Amino acid sequence: MPGCNRQRRPLPDANWLGTIQHGLPINLFRPSFEQGSYLAFLGRLTAEKGPEDAIRIARAAGKPLRIAAKIPRAETAYFKSRLLPLIDGEEIQLVGEVDDARKQPFLTDAVALLFPIDWPEPFGLVMIEAMACGTPVIAYRSGSVPEVVEDGLTGFIVESEEEAVTAVGKVALLDRKVIRQRFEERFSSLRMASEYESQFQELTSGGSLKRPSVLRRSVPRA
Repeated sequence: MPGCNRQRRPLPDANWLGTIQHGLPINLFRPSFEQGSYLAFLGRLTAEKGPEDAIRIARAAGKPLRIAAKIPRAETAYFKSRLLPLIDGEEIQLVGEVDDARKQPFLTDAVALLFPIDWPEPFGLVMIEAMACGTPVIAYRSGSVPEVVEDGLTGFIVESEEEAVTAVGKVALLDRKVIRQRFEERFSSLRMASEYESQFQELTSGGSLKRPSVLRRSVPRA
């Protein structure tokens, strides 16, 4: 599965051939180069995704927060006890789950995407969806984040809520055209397909298929 090198840590002795990061069709989302009017949170409403942090960050930064997310059945109690009391329908709004058609305006109209995760995220597709829309990402330094976000270019990697609040005040300095450009350069589906082709060619060339060790061991993609 496409992902980041962070995925390799649980299996350091695996016979890794290479890392191929996720890609999206370039035309899936159209970017906007205007500054948005709210902060966005997109993802499952689970504690590890950091929705409570996102709410505190938005309030401290004096920005409205729009939450586009589904509530997993197993997380209903968490949502009702920890999140619902914080959602006032004005400054903090829950807009529900969004499909790709609704996801584009949701992300393009945002000042930034908040990604305050608290787990070793293997990739984080929502980060490159935001970049495809020209929207910067403010994310905690966890899991794949340092491999996806270019600090000071496509967003900011932060260590705390306080740093995230500071980053909100700096996102206007980032060039949304550059963010979209970096998405096209690093995270297009064509790039992903090209890398898969190269890896398969490497795997099948030079007699590598004759080596039993390659056949006996899986070649994970991360």
